[in-house]
Parts: sequence; structure tokens; C-alpha cells
Amino acid sequence: MILVVGATGLLGSELVRRLRVAGHTVRALARQTSNPARLESVRQTGAEVVYGDLKDAGSLRSALAGIEDVITTASSTLSRQPGDSIATVDREGYFTLIDCARAAGVRRFIYTSIPQKIKFESPLSRAKQEVAEYLGSSGMDHTVLAANYFMEVWLSPLLGFDPENARATVYGAGDQPIGFVSYKNVAEIAARSLEVKASRNRTIPVGGPTNPTALEVVQIFATLSGRKFSVEHIAAEALEEKRRSAQNPLDESFAALMLDYASGCPMDMRETLSMFPIQLTSVRDYANSVLQLESARA
Repeated sequence: MILVVGATGLLGSELVRRLRVAGHTVRALARQTSNPARLESVRQTGAEVVYGDLKDAGSLRSALAGIEDVITTASSTLSRQPGDSIATVDREGYFTLIDCARAAGVRRFIYTSIPQKIKFESPLSRAKQEVAEYLGSSGMDHTVLAANYFMEVWLSPLLGFDPENARATVYGAGDQPIGFVSYKNVAEIAARSLEVKASRNRTIPVGGPTNPTALEVVQIFATLSGRKFSVEHIAAEALEEKRRSAQNPLDESFAALMLDYASGCPMDMRETLSMFPIQLTSVRDYANSVLQLESARA
């Protein structure tokens, strides 16, 4: 049986779906306070839903009973509830999960993280690095998936990229390459990594098929939509000031991620694709799907 931690999140729910379609028995760890619609969607896949929290070791021990493999996607960055923070969830919570998994005799542990070559350190990047190192010393077979910027998040209105209104916020000059990746591709590689021996005990970069600049991304959307986009640039200097003046670790971490976006985050996917020969979603594919959805709503 596979335990998916963070099962009601964007990545986690897609991962549960793919594992169930592939015929795996899945236990989905969620919180009592999770979005009811997302919980129901997870149940509809046939996964067993159990309640627990990375901050509660007892709930983790219960959830891990009879589990052979763990795939974890949980983070405090997008879904925050009282008591959640980078320290309590993304760091200590994961240390506790790793300890409990090892004690339960878990065979394989898949950890989704962020790119390795982060230039601007932050509380989030430090926590991710420390967790990866702790997992490496656990003695369990493990894989760390170093996932690049999710196109469904960073190229969405949530972060100022608004195709419906032909507006785009670009961090920095927008002239540096970024390996934008679809969370669906990350979920597919996470699911397949359970059986791919070559991925064991190593960090795997997970990005898109190409490394366009942010301005090239805007041009792709403009060309496909037939509209001219207005572009707002947020200068790297402003992002650096935002990072320096941040009032909490989450704001500091997001400012650091924006700075890395501005300075570029390309990925070479050749070795990853040799292990996982899948069709990666391109930014053009994503743009087409977004614009088709907008057209259907009109």
C-alpha cells in the first residue's frame, strides 16, 4: 500500500488519481479541515482517506501502519492553517514523518522538493535541503524530485499572469530561461519512480521539455490568443528589497523564489527522460488548454 501525504493539494490529488488508475492501493493522508470538495474527489478515486497532520506524530504512526511506500507532496506554502509554518511543516513535520516511516518499515520514500540550483537562499530552501539530507541518512530507499516552477501556479492569475485579461506580471527583465513544468508531469514521474530502480537514492530534476524565458512565454500566449499582452515588470531590486524587509519566513521565501525566477532556472531533462520516457507538457500545450477553457466559458 502507498501512503500519499498532502493528498488534497494540487499535486497530491493528481498523484492519487494516477496511482489509482494504475491499479495501486492508496491511502490518502488529509486533515479534518481539508477542502470538502477535494476530499470527496480523492474518495471518488477509491483511495482510503485517513486523517492526520505532519505536526502530529501519533497521527502519522497510525497512517503508516501497513504502508510499504510513501510519496509526499505536502507543504505550508499554498495551504496554510493555524499552527502551520515552514518550520513546523516543511522542516520539523518532515523530520517526524521520516522518523515514523523508518520505524514503520517503509520500503521507499519519494519526496517532492524544489530545484537544487537555487541561487537565493530562504527559509523554504534551507528546510527543503535539510529534509533531503535527513532523508538521505535515513537508510530508506528514497528519491528526491527537484521540481521546477509549476506552470499552473506561476503562469496563472494567482501570481499575476492573467491570460483572460491579456496581462502578465514578469519578475525581473524576463529574459532568463526557466524550465516551467506541469504538476501533472511531476505526479506521473512521482508515481513511476516507485518502480524505476535507476531513480533510487538520488535527486531527479523535473522540469519542462524546453526552457523559455518569461517574455517568450508571454509571446506564446499572445500569438495563440491573437491579443497583445500588457506586461508589468517587477525589478530584481524591488524583489531583493521585498526579501530583505519580509516580516515572516513565508514572505521571505516567496521573494527568494521570485528572484530565482528573475535570474533563470533552466533544467536539462535528458537524463530524467531516459529513466521516465514520458511526453512532457510544454508551455504551448498549457497555453492552448488555458485559452480553450476561456473560449468555452465565453
